[in-house]
Amino acid sequence: METKLRDPYGSSRILYIIEAALEYFIAIAVGSVYLAKITQKIGIPDSVTGILTSFVSLGCGFQIIAIFLAHKKPVKRWVTVFHVISQLLFSAMYFVPLLPISKTGQTILLIACLLLAQILHNAINSPKINWYMSLVDENKRGRFTANKEIISLLGGMMFSFALGQIMDSFTESGKVNTGFIVCGAMLLFLTGLHTLTLVFAKEKPSEKSKGFKFSEVIALFKDKAILKVILVFILWNIASYITTSFMGAYQLNDLGFTTGYSSVIIIIGSLIRAVFSRPIGKFADKFSFCKMLYICYGIEALAFLVAAFVMPSNGAYMFIVYYVLYCVGCAGINSSIINLIYDYVDYGKRVSALALVNTASGFAGFFATLAVSPLVETVQKNGNKLFGINVYAQQVLALISVAFVLLIIAYLVFVISKLKRHR
Repeated sequence: METKLRDPYGSSRILYIIEAALEYFIAIAVGSVYLAKITQKIGIPDSVTGILTSFVSLGCGFQIIAIFLAHKKPVKRWVTVFHVISQLLFSAMYFVPLLPISKTGQTILLIACLLLAQILHNAINSPKINWYMSLVDENKRGRFTANKEIISLLGGMMFSFALGQIMDSFTESGKVNTGFIVCGAMLLFLTGLHTLTLVFAKEKPSEKSKGFKFSEVIALFKDKAILKVILVFILWNIASYITTSFMGAYQLNDLGFTTGYSSVIIIIGSLIRAVFSRPIGKFADKFSFCKMLYICYGIEALAFLVAAFVMPSNGAYMFIVYYVLYCVGCAGINSSIINLIYDYVDYGKRVSALALVNTASGFAGFFATLAVSPLVETVQKNGNKLFGINVYAQQVLALISVAFVLLIIAYLVFVISKLKRHR
């Protein structure tokens, strides 16, 4: 009888799933409504909060650093060190509002922690993903990434609810500062657990690196497939960030949601994403990730159209409709960057291509947010009016997002679908 060989990387793939979940928990705690809670405590206006929220996108812009680091093997050691520093800075954000310094000092320190953490996090993101994805069967990438996302989402639901309840509980009892301390301590604990997943995961032996060459970077810009894929995610980050960057502040300051209610909305969205992730992943494995994106971006266009009608009078339920649709679309979009690159880019260029795509789309998302920030400020200063029409800034931004998403769908149909898939 033939004995089945033990998979030496099976446990490392499990650790990858756990690592992704822990990383997602920390991202939840320093994004959207929770970041808005920190800025609200300091007294930072909505227009600036939107820019800070888009630091996630700006941080992605620094994935270009990965091109210069990708040849340094093994990647595990320096990826682990950078991750620890990054997550310690994220944890520190919850302690900034408690420091006995001026509002200006707190603002500067918060910006420094958030920006540096995002830069470090993104500098190592592409090499880390390539490290872990190299352990996954090429023909099972769609299902594996879907399973990984489902675990993250289910865990994120519980984490987000707990975090929201903790913050609301301490706020209602008049102990806001204690709430910030507890949340910061939770992030420090998660940082420790996350570090262990990196330490105990295995890395495949690789050939000795030839070192970094500028000619290889130049070659990326000559690769038509890479350049065409880049534009998909440039347009998506523009469409997404100009609206979502301002939604955290919108929930707290205009719609009147508590962090607890916002966490329930996140839970609903996460549950929906968990339900749709695996079917969408299977669809992509069978028909291609490009065809999967036709569906996902169509749903996103509908989501932003719904967002354009969200206001305080109907926000309690209309925001949920918007967010559910947005999460269904993201069930496929979030894994599509990795998988489109794996579909259309040569093996040796994947790390650099992933870094280049995230860099270009990251800067695009941030500068798009920066560009619409004055519009948000103008509408709010005019008493939520634009050209004499009663409207909230986020409603206007959502309509702009609809236009960009429709442009993406057209681009996928007429350009990306014509590319030859690489195996």
